[in-house]
Amino acid sequence: MIQQESRCEVADNSGAREAYVIRVLRGSTARGKFTRKTAGVGDRVICSVKKAIPGADVKSGDVVRAVVVRTSYPTKRSDGSSVRFDSNAVVLIGKEGNPVGTRIFGAVARELRDRGYMKIVSLATEVV
Repeated sequence: MIQQESRCEVADNSGAREAYVIRVLRGSTARGKFTRKTAGVGDRVICSVKKAIPGADVKSGDVVRAVVVRTSYPTKRSDGSSVRFDSNAVVLIGKEGNPVGTRIFGAVARELRDRGYMKIVSLATEVV
């Protein structure tokens, strides 16, 4: 569950290392006490790059689109199980939804396959 003003790690090799969520494009406010939109796995967010490696295409301060691939808040599945990760992570995407980087670091959730992010799923090292 990621909301506005959350800081996330970037799980690709685009050059960005840390992203700050500016806006949740798709999400839910049906979390009881939360009135802000919250993004789960597979939701798109708009981020500002806070930390980037030198010499990369993505610079610190750039405003980019991203998709959430890991959340520390548990994601419930239709079979009754839930999956939770150690940290929140996003992957930077372009306007068409294709990833900016060529590699994805770490595991990603299976829910990305249902949301239509097959390119991210195929680049990932592990799908949980």
